[in-house]
Amino acid sequence: MKFSLIFLFFGTVVIAQEIYPTDYFRSPLDIPMQLSGNFGELRPNHFHAGFDLKTQQKEGLNVYAVADGYISRIKISTFGNGKTIYINHPNGYTSVYGHLKLANGEIEKHIKEVHYKEESFEIEIFFKPDEMSVIKGQIIGFSGNTGSSEGPHLHFEFRDTKSEFVINPMLFGFDKFIKDSKKPTVSSVYVYPLDAKTIVNRAQRPVLLNVALQKDGTYIADKVTANGSIGFGITTFDTDDVSFNNNGVYKVQSFYNGLPNFGYQFTTYSFDEMRYINALVDYSRYKKLQQRVQKLFMKTPYKLSIINAADNNGVLQVSPNLTSVYRIEVSDFFGNTKIISIPIQYDTQAALISKEAVPSSYFIKANKDNNFALKNRSVFFPAGTFYDDFEFNFAVVNDTMTLHDDTVPAHTNFTISIEDSISTDAQKEKMFIARIDGKRIYYNSTYRKGNVFNTKVKILGKYALVSDIKAPTISIASPVEGKWISNQKTIQLAIHDDLSGIKSYNGYLNGKWILMEYDNKTRKLTHFFDDGIVADGANIMKVDVVDNVGNSTTFETKFFRNQKK
Repeated sequence: MKFSLIFLFFGTVVIAQEIYPTDYFRSPLDIPMQLSGNFGELRPNHFHAGFDLKTQQKEGLNVYAVADGYISRIKISTFGNGKTIYINHPNGYTSVYGHLKLANGEIEKHIKEVHYKEESFEIEIFFKPDEMSVIKGQIIGFSGNTGSSEGPHLHFEFRDTKSEFVINPMLFGFDKFIKDSKKPTVSSVYVYPLDAKTIVNRAQRPVLLNVALQKDGTYIADKVTANGSIGFGITTFDTDDVSFNNNGVYKVQSFYNGLPNFGYQFTTYSFDEMRYINALVDYSRYKKLQQRVQKLFMKTPYKLSIINAADNNGVLQVSPNLTSVYRIEVSDFFGNTKIISIPIQYDTQAALISKEAVPSSYFIKANKDNNFALKNRSVFFPAGTFYDDFEFNFAVVNDTMTLHDDTVPAHTNFTISIEDSISTDAQKEKMFIARIDGKRIYYNSTYRKGNVFNTKVKILGKYALVSDIKAPTISIASPVEGKWISNQKTIQLAIHDDLSGIKSYNGYLNGKWILMEYDNKTRKLTHFFDDGIVADGANIMKVDVVDNVGNSTTFETKFFRNQKK
């Protein structure tokens, strides 16, 4: 029986978790551990890959190597995890430390040397085992707020060194740093009609179920009356005794008439699987209401390894003369569990609430190639771009192409092509295919062959050819022209581009390239004078900024410094 094999395999994985060393690694911080995000937490387009550790709302806390090993990789990026250090450990695991303010000692010195060698702020360095050894408890850096961080914290991960699968830090004994006596919260339960004929509680749309607390501490939901194919979904979160944050849950398991039906457990997974979060959640509801309903079924199976499912993939067939019970168990890593039971009964009453109308002119088969063209615009969706078949709206009005809307998720890239035989070559050099969202314009990397512009994207919506002839802007809050600025430790500029966005930036002092660190959140470029490039006396500073279609701006100023001060 297929389900038995899957469930047995799932049980084997649970047992195999015992091999993770639980006393090998220390905490990367020396303050009490508090989580602002945990492993598996639901994020835009991905599951969270580790812990977000609070740093008391400040930067500059010591960050420690959690065990002996060697620094295998350092990545400095303006997005993602910002300044990040990777340490390989001899037991086969890698620890990751993200959003750092800077590295410590010889590590930071080496990073700075590579910045200047490559003349770039964004760099990636790889090391051999004998090049950058560290010991457990060594300070490797200082916590910060770099990259896409929304506030000071340390992003911390464990990975399998060979496979690069991310692993829940709780499995390495990090549960001993956190106290959790609270059950997860299930804030809503939905039942879904899964085909055009099914009616659930007299509706052809998802129905929110009320739940009531029972004397034994479990919950019971409203009775579901239905015919045909149905599935369930929940919104849920977990809290602990010390962090005061709504984080993700560890395990969800459903049962149908007492037998395991559909579930998942956040233990380990690959980066290639991350985008399947858009299949797991009710993506349309998320885009419309910012509510992530986790679906406990798969209309079309997808390859997310954390899922264990029965033959029906969580899709229930409600039959006449049969009363059933569906049970949902939601647990955290500490075993605190919320249980909800849902009675199900066959019913043939007519629908009072009809299916929501979707404007459409075409139909997409998810498992086949789909190509659509109107006027001088076309779009190609390779097989597997989408998770499910759906009614597709495609139109071209006033040079804007409508590709349905972003309530349907794409798993892989699809190609948009737009032909322009009117504009001159010079005009075309400044054009790109943009996604239009209200008044906002989003740049997409665009390549051109003759008169045809092409781009690969993953978001449905409105697209058009846009021309960007405006150069970026560069400004300085406190002008330094002709001034002595001996007391300043840094010089800072703000850069901005209205349309295509910043592609590159380079600063020079007295003709020499200087490192300027870019913070994409504040759009600030900062040079630290302790890099040693600034001269005693007069200095001429030049900064060049180029946008994604080649428009450029140059800022120049002259200032004076007394280096002995």
